[in-house]
Amino acid sequence: MKLTARQAPGYFRSPDVESAGILIYGADAMRIALRRAEVVAALIGPQGADEMRLTRMAAGDLRRDPALLLDAIKAIGFFPGLRVALVEDANDTVAPAVAAAMHEWRPGDAQVVVTAGALRATSALRKLFEGHRSAYAVGLYDDPPDRAEIERMLADGGLRQIPGDTMAALQDLAATIGPGDFRQTVEKTVLYKRGDDTPLSLADVAACAPATSEAALDDMMDIVAEGRLGEIGPMIARLQAQGTNAVSLCIAAMRHFRTLHAAASDPGGASTGLARARPPVFGPRRDRLARQVQIWGALRLEQAIQVLLDTDLRLRAAGQRPPEMALVERAMIRLAMLGRRG
Repeated sequence: MKLTARQAPGYFRSPDVESAGILIYGADAMRIALRRAEVVAALIGPQGADEMRLTRMAAGDLRRDPALLLDAIKAIGFFPGLRVALVEDANDTVAPAVAAAMHEWRPGDAQVVVTAGALRATSALRKLFEGHRSAYAVGLYDDPPDRAEIERMLADGGLRQIPGDTMAALQDLAATIGPGDFRQTVEKTVLYKRGDDTPLSLADVAACAPATSEAALDDMMDIVAEGRLGEIGPMIARLQAQGTNAVSLCIAAMRHFRTLHAAASDPGGASTGLARARPPVFGPRRDRLARQVQIWGALRLEQAIQVLLDTDLRLRAAGQRPPEMALVERAMIRLAMLGRRG
């Protein structure tokens, strides 16, 4: 049987203990791993692996010895409770071995959990599980967790007071980072809020959101946008030592000032414009950018973007030109001086 995207989250939380098993497939290995861990834990509990009620095998081992899976589902355990036979990284080359084991499956045998990468609709594995009267198949795609799933993840950690703006920020974050990073962020947030009964705030989310490799670039853009001329040279030297090149710095500056310009031009005001920014901006970071919008105004932000466009053209031009980082540093100084005129 085929599980829909709507049915799948509920099944992973509470799988059918009477079924023969499930195939979980998709292109994102992290999503597959998270769902596999969730369904296995729901079937055998946190102590299942220690009680030897979980048998894991790689697809390569199953190809070499097709009887491995059948032996695993028929084995008698030392401890009572459900058992799981897990086949990881499968593809259609193991479909015959899986089909043979599933044909011999009977109630009371171990459940079969198979994980695979992206599978075509004509895949033998997909056809096997989708057509089986007592097994399930679900494809995981790149859709981020929806509101209901995020609420469930937070509720599992004891967080239930989630204001609307905080939930919107979490949804934006889920759409921006990978599923593993997002789950780790939720777990970190739960720990961060332990013993704190106040509603989850934007500042809490910002404090727990993963640091990105662009953090130093963000610091550089703040220095420029806030007109802190004396800090530009040392910060550029630091970025250069970290491997940042002139083009990356110019692109980051363009992105930053375009974000400010979009916020300054938004009919609903800077706060509304920043709320619509992608990637998302929240917490103290959003407040800081809102102050920068007020400092600059739409007209001077247009001038800043033109300075950056001219710099980008010079970086891409053929022939002799000044050292690239010196060219960008001069542009940053011009921008900082432009911002100070207000």
